[in-house]
Amino acid sequence: MTPTPTATLVARDWAEIQERMLVPLYEAVYDRLEVGPGDRLLGLGCGAGLPLLLAAGRGAAATGVEADPARRALARERLLEVVTAPPVPAARPYDVLLAFSPGPGALAAALPAVRRGGAVVLADWGPAERCTVPAVLGGGPVARDLDALVSGAGLVPDGSGRVFCPFGYADVDSAVRGLLSTGLYDGAADPALAEKELSEALHPYERTDGAVWLPNIFRYVVARMA
Repeated sequence: MTPTPTATLVARDWAEIQERMLVPLYEAVYDRLEVGPGDRLLGLGCGAGLPLLLAAGRGAAATGVEADPARRALARERLLEVVTAPPVPAARPYDVLLAFSPGPGALAAALPAVRRGGAVVLADWGPAERCTVPAVLGGGPVARDLDALVSGAGLVPDGSGRVFCPFGYADVDSAVRGLLSTGLYDGAADPALAEKELSEALHPYERTDGAVWLPNIFRYVVARMA
């Protein structure tokens, strides 16, 4: 499927503005697991490939799964291996699976590619009272119950953590473009109205220099393949 021009622009906003906001989360996870040379990592819902690039920078062999064709095309421009569905179990399975806000079906489909004892890391928004973005977006997004996902998938819990991931933008326009690129507004009946309302909702978080600062806490859980 060839991405539409609009989809490509939105994906570029994700890659150039929004994706970097989650770097502290990825780095904290990679530090905790000591991801490095010899490791094989699978990123589920890898976006435009930034989490894969960070893992590759540590010497790991990184592969991604991304359903959105525009984001997947950008990841491939970065010379990354990104596919539309979880890879089938290979002769050498993956050591780490990283997934942000995964659905149970997508998670179940990816698990067979992870080795026994391998790490499965699930991440999502932290407590609502510690996340500015859900408040700005008018009650959403809602964080998934990561512990329930771990239990439902038959995984063995192996700890958890919280990471401060502030969303910082040069101005309101960049903030609107970045937040819209997350897909959280895709269901709006009137996209133009949604953009206007989001712009207005951001003004309380605008600094004197015009920058926008949105503090957030993200939570991750580490589990192991039984």
